[in-house]
Amino acid sequence: MIFANRVTLDATLAQGGALRYTPAGLPAFDCVLQHESTQPEAGGSRHVECELAAVAFGDRARDLSRVAPGSSLRCTGFLARRYRTGASVALHVNEFELLDD
Repeated sequence: MIFANRVTLDATLAQGGALRYTPAGLPAFDCVLQHESTQPEAGGSRHVECELAAVAFGDRARDLSRVAPGSSLRCTGFLARRYRTGASVALHVNEFELLDD
């Protein structure tokens, strides 16, 4: 059985760290995405705000590390447990695009 785990999120790059490298030499970039929107729920609408940890590897990490904080992005990827904290999840960014404000 295959389970879907694909997420697309429009967000602002709230903060980003320095480009780092895994022990295997793969570029990695950790950041925080901030999202705000209005979503339909139970016949009404709900204002949603959240922050989500995100990480990118390889060429995506290099590209994302060059994006200025405060930029609007559309990020696509999957959710996985954060191994550093173990108790939370992060969006693993496979693709992203800059959005015009």
